Amino acid sequence: MEKHRPYRIIISGGGTGGHIYPAIAIANTLKAMNPETEMLFVGAKGRMEMQKVPEAGYNIIGLWISGIQRKLTVNNLSFPFKLISSLLRSGKIIRKFKPDVVIGVGGFASGPLLYRATRKGIPSLIQEQNSFPGITNKLLAKKVDKICVADDRMERFFPKEKIVITGNPVRKDIINAENKREEAQGFFNLKPGKKTVLVIGGSNGARTINHSILSGIETIIQAGVQVIWQTGKFYFEEVNESVKNHDISNFRILEFLKEMDLAYAAADVVISRAGALSISELCLVGKPVIFVPSPNVAEDHQTKNARALVDKSAAMLIKDQEAKTKLVEATLALINDNDRQVSLKENISKLARPDAAEKIATEILKLIN
Repeated sequence: MEKHRPYRIIISGGGTGGHIYPAIAIANTLKAMNPETEMLFVGAKGRMEMQKVPEAGYNIIGLWISGIQRKLTVNNLSFPFKLISSLLRSGKIIRKFKPDVVIGVGGFASGPLLYRATRKGIPSLIQEQNSFPGITNKLLAKKVDKICVADDRMERFFPKEKIVITGNPVRKDIINAENKREEAQGFFNLKPGKKTVLVIGGSNGARTINHSILSGIETIIQAGVQVIWQTGKFYFEEVNESVKNHDISNFRILEFLKEMDLAYAAADVVISRAGALSISELCLVGKPVIFVPSPNVAEDHQTKNARALVDKSAAMLIKDQEAKTKLVEATLALINDNDRQVSLKENISKLARPDAAEKIATEILKLIN
């Protein structure tokens, strides 16, 4: 049916970059398809989406909502009040904005908004980034019309007839990152003849990865390997203090990496947590990677994410509790094993889905029409 006004779309969810950046990629793709599309984001007050979404140029409304803690806390006692408040607020947002479709990307805020939307019969879609879905998407699965996933084994969790395998949307600037290698080496002031390891632990950093690198820093220095090291904001000062008495001329230590395309381009081997967004990016850039999954996530889903690649000989995995003794040794072994690097690159590249955002946007438009 032909529309006589621009499409009106709500995207709800957030909490982490793994939810927010795919949401923004979907919004950018929808706007590229139809610049007159009106977008509204709904997030959780106090979470990072309240900053990142406006920075991307979109309006966002915050709900008073949070998750349930595994132990008895004051936050748990306030959860019923937050839920009621968020359901009422979601209803008002929907009545005022009058969306043609609502999209959930996971996280606390997507639950109340999509629940109210589906009760009103508004077309709805959720995008699940992980190999093991979060509780919000599990609860919403029976109510929504479509479920876009990145893993091909999600029939265990969602109704088969609703699933569309699309992959996870990623930032466009990392496509063809390998062609930027010379530019990247200049940007990070690296020597072209030396192997380079990229260490990433997310915007907040990964304590285990940082401490593992620190514990083996002299071994890395003696190996003559270059390191681009994103510590995260919580560990930046601690790391800089810890390396003061070492020769770190081959290290580029950064609190946050904005130029991820150049960081990937410069890297021969990557050490990373196993969030869904990181995995999708690494598949796209085709880099040999050692995953150190975070144990501090719901249902240990990062380990499940990483296992999906390890089972296809597309990545290596070191458990968080073993990283301090094994990570540096495994990294240096891989950086010196060209055959293993080539094999991992070939296998991880086969899993890339560069057109994920376009596929999801197409499914959204099908729901509207």
